[in-house]
Parts: sequence; C-alpha cells; structure tokens
Amino acid sequence: MSAIGDFFNKILSVFSTFGISDALDILFVAVIIYGCIRIIRETRAMQLAKGILLLLVMYGIVNLLHMEASSFIFKSIFSNILLLAAILFSPELRNILEQVGKGATGKSLKTIIHPGVAIDVAEIGDCIEATCKACSDMSDQHVGALIVFENETMLGDIIASGTELHAKASRQLIENVFFPKSPLHDGALIISEGRLHAAGCFLPLSNNPTIIKDLGTRHRAAIGMSENSDAVVIIVSEETGGISTAVEGKLVRNYTRESLTKFLRAELLGDREDEKKNSLMDKVRRLQQKNK
Repeated sequence: MSAIGDFFNKILSVFSTFGISDALDILFVAVIIYGCIRIIRETRAMQLAKGILLLLVMYGIVNLLHMEASSFIFKSIFSNILLLAAILFSPELRNILEQVGKGATGKSLKTIIHPGVAIDVAEIGDCIEATCKACSDMSDQHVGALIVFENETMLGDIIASGTELHAKASRQLIENVFFPKSPLHDGALIISEGRLHAAGCFLPLSNNPTIIKDLGTRHRAAIGMSENSDAVVIIVSEETGGISTAVEGKLVRNYTRESLTKFLRAELLGDREDEKKNSLMDKVRRLQQKNK
C-alpha cells in the first residue's frame, strides 16, 4: 500500500508544479509527433517506424528481466539512434522540412530573400494564356511537352541543369521549344514569375510504386517534380495528345484548353487576384467616404 501511496504522491507532486509553459510544451511535442506520423504514414518509413517501436518495447522487456547480454546489444544500437534515424528517414525528414517551407513561413522567407521582386499579375496572366494555347496546339499535333510553373519553392538546381532563356512567354516560343527537332525538346520548360526561365531541364523521377504502369518518363518526371516542390507541372502526351497536370504528387488528366486555363489561374493567381480585388474595393470605399 505504501508503494501505491508513493506512486500517487509523485504524480501529485508533478501536477503541483504544472504550469502553462508545460501545457504548451506538451501541445507542441504532440503537434510535431502528429505531423510526422501524418507525413510518413503512407510511405515505407512507416514500416521502419513500427520496427523501431518494436525494438524499444523489446529493450524495455530486456531491462525488466535484467538480461545483461541482450541489454548491452540494445544499448549499443540506441546510443546512436539519432544518427540511425537521420540515415533511415532522410527522405521523410526532407519531406517534412519541405512541407514546413511551403507554408506561411516559407512565403515570408521568400519575401525576405527577394524583397525587390514585384509579381506582375498581368504578365503571369498573359503567360498562362500563351501556355494554354501552346498546349492545345501541341495536343492536336501530338507533340510532347513538359512545363513547370515555379511557385514558392525555388528551382535553382533544376534551372541550372538546362539552358536559361529569360524570355517573354508566347505561344510560338513555347511550341518552338518542344518542336521534335529542337535541341531542348526532351527536357522541361521552367516558367518563373510569368517568364520562360529555362528549357531542356532535367526533373527528378518519382519512385512512387503506386503510379500506373502505362505512364511514361515524362509523366513520372512531372509527378517527381511535384512531389519535391510546390510547382505546378503540365504534361502533354506525345502518344495520346492528352493534357495532364501534376500538383503535390497527384496527376490529373484529360484537360481542355478552357479547363487548363481555369486551373492555372486558380493555382497561380488565386491569392493575388483576391488581393487585387480587395485593394480595388478598399480604394472604392475610400473614394466613397471622401465624397460623403
């Protein structure tokens, strides 16, 4: 009975010093653990995590039974657990950091890193129109194309693998890039801030085992690019002429010129167009107040 009483006294002593900072600490750790589980639960890393959890349970049992030899082995393993976790979960750790960078913090950092860059909404709108017209033409002619719209994640390493253009977007230029005899037609075209930034770029292929088998290298590269960044990727199939998009590792097929235009404007201009409308409404309200 005294042992039980001591146990409850220890619990009460812990709660007697429990404060707001402790509650926030627990909440913060819970959010981190939940976020990690949510990211890795549909990957092979989940099986590794289950294996490590099983080893921890076995380690507890070994210590409880005072098995010295087994305990020494487990201690040797877990003494370098952080290094092992960094090696085993390196793709997932990168994914977690990328997910954090894609959020509001990432947007703020991009503003700090590039404070003098003003986004020209009209130029991006013209670029979307030119891209959709070019994709429609290439679809009719069964000309393959791979176009990447850079978003918050900077694609400097991808751009460096191709030939820089820094050209104003036009339907004719986009079609010329992917003309079958063009030296740049095999790679991807990178579009940044409404301009054709680089062509002939190499994209990372997706290793997702659930991708359907009839998809070729161009589609796998598009999915891989969207898995590794927040870019919006457009694919025109050389075989079928079908237009597809890849965003966040998900492929959507069978776009028309109209539906592609609507999709790109929503993805690339949604927030900015809302901001522009809000600013115009504010100006109208100010003018009305002055007139009163």
